Amino acid sequence: MLGATTLVLLAVTVLAALGFSYGWVFLLIFLGQVLLIFSVYKVLREYYTTDKTFDDFYEHYPIDRND
Repeated sequence: MLGATTLVLLAVTVLAALGFSYGWVFLLIFLGQVLLIFSVYKVLREYYTTDKTFDDFYEHYPIDRND
């Protein structure tokens, strides 16, 4: 979903820069905004739990809690 949203919004940029018809650019802008809102909704509603906290810092660079 995020990939499709990114591609649509990049297509808007390219088509606007190349001077395509206003109707097509407007349609893609509208479609991109709908996809963006839907993507944000899906990400926020995704069921995801973790036992990590801000005290764990980053997973790729763990900090020893005893320091």
